Amino acid sequence: QVQLVESGGGLAQVGASLRLTCAQRGRTDSDYGAGWFRQSPGKEREFVAVVTWSGGSAYYGRAVKSRFTISRDNSKKTIYLQMNNLTPEDTAVYYCVTGPPPATAWARGGAIWGQGIQVTVSS
Repeated sequence: QVQLVESGGGLAQVGASLRLTCAQRGRTDSDYGAGWFRQSPGKEREFVAVVTWSGGSAYYGRAVKSRFTISRDNSKKTIYLQMNNLTPEDTAVYYCVTGPPPATAWARGGAIWGQGIQVTVSS
C-alpha cells in the first residue's frame, strides 16, 4: 500500500520561500505522475503542479506558474515543491498526490493522496 507523507510546511512571511517535500512509501506503477493540490477554507481544491514519472515534463496552475517549481527524485521516492515569492493567497493545506495520468482525473478518484500539510503566509 502506497503512502505519501508531506513535510516542510509552516508559517512564512510574504515574499519568502518554502520547500515542501513528499516522501512516498511503497511502490507505484512506473507511469504514475506526482503532483500537488491545495485547498483553502471555503474554496474548492485547486491544482498546483504535476510532474511526469521521468521528471521531464511539469505543468502548473495559473496562480503559481513562474513562482513554484515541482521536481522529483525517483531514487529517493520523493517529490518536491519549491515555493518562492509567497503571497497570502498561497495560504492553504497542500496535498501531495500520485496516480496514473491524466492528473486532471485525480480529484475524481483513482489517485493516492497524502494527509496534507498547512502552509500559512502572513503579511
